[in-house]
Amino acid sequence: MGSICKTLDARLLLACAAALALTGCGKKQEQGTAADEPTAAATTAPASDALEGQVDIVAWPGYIERGETDKNYDWVTAFEQDTGCKVNVKTAGTSDEMVSLMTQGGYDLVTASGDASLRLIRGGTVQPVDLGRVPSYENVDERLRQAPWHFVDGKQYGTPYQWGPNVLMYNTKVFPTPPASWSVVFEEQKLPDGKANKGRIQAYDGPIYIADAAVYLMAKKPELGIKDPYELNEQQYAAALELLRRQHPLVHRYWHDANVAVQDFTNEGVVASGSWPFQVNTLVANKQPVASVVPAEGATGWADTTLLATNAKHPNCAYRWMEWSLNAKVQGDVAAWFGSVPAVPAACQGNTLLGEAGCATNGFDNFDKIHFWRTPEAACAQGTCVPYSRWATDYVAVMGGR
Repeated sequence: MGSICKTLDARLLLACAAALALTGCGKKQEQGTAADEPTAAATTAPASDALEGQVDIVAWPGYIERGETDKNYDWVTAFEQDTGCKVNVKTAGTSDEMVSLMTQGGYDLVTASGDASLRLIRGGTVQPVDLGRVPSYENVDERLRQAPWHFVDGKQYGTPYQWGPNVLMYNTKVFPTPPASWSVVFEEQKLPDGKANKGRIQAYDGPIYIADAAVYLMAKKPELGIKDPYELNEQQYAAALELLRRQHPLVHRYWHDANVAVQDFTNEGVVASGSWPFQVNTLVANKQPVASVVPAEGATGWADTTLLATNAKHPNCAYRWMEWSLNAKVQGDVAAWFGSVPAVPAACQGNTLLGEAGCATNGFDNFDKIHFWRTPEAACAQGTCVPYSRWATDYVAVMGGR
């Protein structure tokens, strides 16, 4: 995996702040099936195709590197030299922060996870993109081309960037055999070393973690009828909250800083947690007895999309960046640095930084087991579901022991 394990504030996701209300949330259109390929949405042609000299991007920490931390990881300098478009980056630590920044304006692009992209789309903050201006889109993983977190109402919003699963990370000395179920973090029990799990697990510090509980309940309590962990009716939602309340006494820490999560496994006796591959790879590189698994119930995950602001001041440079971001070399380098999976499968071969096993290590083959983050909306397939604003408020109470 090369240098993915450098000290990096990978992503401080979804702090426990009240969610921004969804704007204009009509019934969500299901993923299009009329065509094998996404259609290019109709957009207003720019007055000029001249490059504007800069592009302003909101991104997760570590997603846009220019070699300042490690000279081997630089996918900005060559773009600037080739286009004359200076890349200005504003890092955001949470999905809520990304939504806030984009709503305020002044940015051209954002690399948003699925729990933010629908809010941006429904709010009219981002616009459909013209795939005719992004020829490398044809190289995107077919599994991502019409994903419901960016293909909405028959229109394509943005281009996929990177993705990954939320894996179950575990201490191999405590678990000589990989744990088969998420029960080791959700249910009070003795672990294989004969000691209780109380005080030895972590849970994620973010409302979207309610979906992790729902994934577990889909298998544990099928009578609840949960089909989609982001579309929960009142009964299903109440069951997920109750599971999380029972989990609370077991939790050593609710983490949102990946490096703090790493430190807890190293120094604080934590032995099991939901995690990104970033933490797993970091701990393995540091010779810690750690491995990961996607349990039988499946897992949540994140798939990030580069979205174009409705009022983008530099649309031509923005489109050039979207095209550049789908270059196989760029995709592989980002995956190597971040511990993610490229949106372009060709990036998995021949990248020195990523290594031949890099995509497999980061979870490429787990795609079908992943329930990718998506903003919970009131309008859903089963009629009415609990919206994200409720998730945000209620999860703060759960973490407070209420």
